[in-house]
Amino acid sequence: MTTAYRGLVGQVLERGEVLAALDAALADARGGEGRTVLLAGEAGLGKTTVLRAWTDTLSDVRLLEGACDDLVTSRTLGPFHDAALDAPALRAALAAGGTDAVHDAVLAELSHPVTVLVVEDVHWADEATLDVLAVAARRVARLPAVLVLSYRDDEVDPGSQLQRLLGGLPAASTRRPALRPLTVGAVTTLAGAAGLRVHAATLGNPFLVTELLAAQSEGLPVSVRDAVLARVADLPRPSQELLDLLAVIPGHADDVLLDALRPTWRDDVEAPERRGIVGLAQGAVAFRHELARQAVEQALPPIRRLGLERAVLAALLAHDPPDRARILHHAARCADVDAVLAHAPAAARAAAAAGAHQQSLAWYAQLAPHAERLPAAEQAAIAEEHAWELYTAHRVEEAVATARHAVALRTAGDDPGATVRALVGLSRHLYIRGDVADAVATLDEAVALAPEDVLARTHRGVLHVLADQEEAGLAELAAVPPTALGTVYRGLGRAFLGHGDGPDIVREGLDAARASGHREHAARGWTSLVKALRRLGRDDEVAAVVAAGLESARSGDFLSHGYSLEAFGLQLMVDDGRWDAAEAGLRRLVDTVPEAGILARETLPPLGRLLARRGDPDADAVLARAWELATRSDSLPVLLTTAAGLAEKAWLDGDGEREHARVRALLERSRRPGLAGARGDLLRQGLRAGVPVAPDEPVADLWPWHALALTGDAGAAAAWPAGSYEQALELVDAGDEESITAGLRILDDLGAAPAARLARRRLQALGVRRIPRGPQAGTRAHPAGLTPRQADILALLADGLTNAQIAARLVLSVRTVDHHVSAVLAKLGVASREEAAHLSRKA
Repeated sequence: MTTAYRGLVGQVLERGEVLAALDAALADARGGEGRTVLLAGEAGLGKTTVLRAWTDTLSDVRLLEGACDDLVTSRTLGPFHDAALDAPALRAALAAGGTDAVHDAVLAELSHPVTVLVVEDVHWADEATLDVLAVAARRVARLPAVLVLSYRDDEVDPGSQLQRLLGGLPAASTRRPALRPLTVGAVTTLAGAAGLRVHAATLGNPFLVTELLAAQSEGLPVSVRDAVLARVADLPRPSQELLDLLAVIPGHADDVLLDALRPTWRDDVEAPERRGIVGLAQGAVAFRHELARQAVEQALPPIRRLGLERAVLAALLAHDPPDRARILHHAARCADVDAVLAHAPAAARAAAAAGAHQQSLAWYAQLAPHAERLPAAEQAAIAEEHAWELYTAHRVEEAVATARHAVALRTAGDDPGATVRALVGLSRHLYIRGDVADAVATLDEAVALAPEDVLARTHRGVLHVLADQEEAGLAELAAVPPTALGTVYRGLGRAFLGHGDGPDIVREGLDAARASGHREHAARGWTSLVKALRRLGRDDEVAAVVAAGLESARSGDFLSHGYSLEAFGLQLMVDDGRWDAAEAGLRRLVDTVPEAGILARETLPPLGRLLARRGDPDADAVLARAWELATRSDSLPVLLTTAAGLAEKAWLDGDGEREHARVRALLERSRRPGLAGARGDLLRQGLRAGVPVAPDEPVADLWPWHALALTGDAGAAAAWPAGSYEQALELVDAGDEESITAGLRILDDLGAAPAARLARRRLQALGVRRIPRGPQAGTRAHPAGLTPRQADILALLADGLTNAQIAARLVLSVRTVDHHVSAVLAKLGVASREEAAHLSRKA
C-alpha cells in the first residue's frame, strides 16, 4: 500500500495507522468478512485526504463513492445517488422511489466481490440515508465489502439518529481508527523553523496547517480565512470568478451545471486546481475542503452572493429532471417563493415516501409561510401532510394546530370525502396529544358526515379500542370491510379484554400491513403486538418483538412508534433489575421528547416508580406528571399503573394513608375484564399502603403471582423471577428473619434503598443483631459514596468536560447528566463543579 500523501508537500505524515486499518479491513473483506470503518474527526483533520490517498491505490476493487452535502435541507438518499453513477441497479432502485428497494439494492451492490463503499460527511446525512447505512453496517460482516463512513464527531448530537447508528454498530465488524491532529514534529517537518508557531496557531489541524503555509506570507496570517483569501487573490481574475460561483454551491458542481453557468470553466479551473484549492472527480468540481468554500463564500459582498445564487437557481430550474433539494436550497438563499411553491410539495412528499421525515418536515416548513398562494384544495392537502410529519417528529401541538387548519380548509370546500379524511387525521393528532374525548368526538363528526365511510368507521373502531371501549370498537370494526389496520386493532381489542388469541390476530394484521407496504400501519402493528402481549402477561415474548419492531420503526423514521417500542424495552430492563440502564434510557426519552403526549404513558409511570424505588428526589415530580397525563387521557390501564406507583411511593415514605382514597376509587372503577395485571398490581401496592382487599374481590382471576401474594400464600415470592424487586418485597413481607434477610440482600444489590431501610427496620423489630450492612458494593468502594456512574461523571468533570460533552461521551441526555452532577456535588459537599473537579484531582 502506497503512503503517498496528497497534501502540501506530497508526503503522508502520521496517518500510517489509519491506512493500515483500512488495508486490514479490505483484507478481511477479500476473505468474505466485511467491515465498517468509521473515520471521525473535526473539520480539517484530513478525513477526505486520507481516504483519497487510500482509494487512489486500490486495485481489483469495485469503488462506489458518495457524499452528504451541507444544504439547507439534506438531499434524500444523496450519497447513494452519487454512488449510483457506477451502479445501474442502484440507480434503478432510487428511480423507483421505494426505500426497501434501495436497502436491497445497496446490499446487492455490497455483495459483489470486492466492493468498497465510501460515504463522506455522514453528519449531514438525511434519515433515509442513515437508515440504509444502518442496515448495510449490520449486514456487512457477511459480505465481501468495506463500508467507510467519515463524519465530524463534534457535530454528532446526543440522542440523534446518527449517534444511535454509531453506537449500535456491531463491535466485531466495526473498526474505528483514530485520526489525530499532527504533532509538533510533523508540523515542523512541513513548516521548518516556523513549526512551533504554526502548531500553536493550528493545534495540528492539517487543513489549517496547509492553508497557513500555502499563504506564503512574511508572518502568519491572522486567520485561516485570511490565508484562503490570500491564495485566491493570487489567481487570475477568471479563476477567482469561478471560485466565487463554486462557493455558493455546497458539495460539488457537475459539468452540466457549470456548462450552463460558465462555459469557460474548464480553462478557469486549471489554476485553482493546480494550487490545490479545488479538485475534479467524475466530471464535477468542488473545493478540496468545506472550510475553504465557506471562507470564500463569507467574503462575497451580499449583492454578489445573491446574484450568483439566482444564477445557479435559474440553471437548476432549466434542467430536467429537477434536483429539488438543490433548487430549494438556492430558492431559500435568494427568497424565490415561486420556486419554493413549485418544488417544495413534491420534494416533501418524496422525502416522506423515502422515510426521510425530517427532510420532509423541513420542506413543509419552508413551504408553509407561502402556501396561501396555492389553491385551497392544495393548501389543505399540504396542511394534512405537514401535520402528519409534525406528528412523526413528536411536535404534537403543532400537528394539532396544522390539522385543524386543514379541516377548516376542507370544510370550506365542496368535497365531503376530503373533509372526512381531514377529520380522521385531526382525531389521530388529538389522541396522541392525550385529548381522547375530543378525538372520539371528531371521529363521531366524521362518521355523521359520511356514515358508510370505511376510513372513518375503521378509525373510530380503533380509537374505541384505545379508549377502553373495546366492545364498541370491536363491533365497529366488525361492521366494515377488513383492513390491515382494522385487523391489528381487532386483535388488540381482544387482548385488552383478556382473550389469548389477540396477539395472533395482531400478527395477522401486521403481516398484511407489511405485505401491502404500509410502513406506518406496520409500525402500529409492532407496538400493538407488544401491548397485547404485555396485557396478557406474556412478557417472555416481548423482547424479540421490541427488537424487530424497533428495526422496522427506525428504518421508516417513525419516531413516535420508535419511542414507544424503546420504552417497552426499558420497562423490561426495570423488571430484569438493570436499573442504571433503564433509568438512563427512560430519562433520555422523557428529556429529549418534551411533547410525547399520550405516548409518555410508557415512560413517566415506570420512570417515576423506578426513581421512587431508588430513593431519587425526582420521583414525586415525575409521578405527578404521570398522574396528570393519566387523568387527562382517562385511560384505565394508565390510571391503575400510575396509582400503583403512587401507592408504592407512599408506602416507602411511611405515609400509605395518603393514597387510600385514590386506590379505593380506581379499584371500584376497574372491575372489568382484561385488567388482571394492572388491577392486581394496584391491589398489592394498595395492601402494602394499608388498603385491605375487599372480601368479594375475585382474586383467583388475577395473575398467579398477585393472587398468591394477596392471599398470603407462602409461595408468593417464588412466583416472581429470582432476584427481582418484586420477589424481594414478597420475601420481606413473609416476616421471618431468613426471608427478610434474603429479600434485603436483593434490595441492596438492586440499589433499592427505601425498601431496604424498611427491611432493616423489620429485622431490628425482630431483635436480629447481625443485620447485613449497606449500601451496595459499588458505592462502598468509593470514599465519597458515589455510585460507579457518578464516579465516571466526576472523572469527566475533573477533565474539564461540560455537561453536554459528558452526555455525548457516556451516551446520556444532558438533563440526565445534570441530575448526576447535582448528586455528585451533594455527596461531595461542594457548591460547584470546579470544587468537585479540584477534590477529584487531589484524591
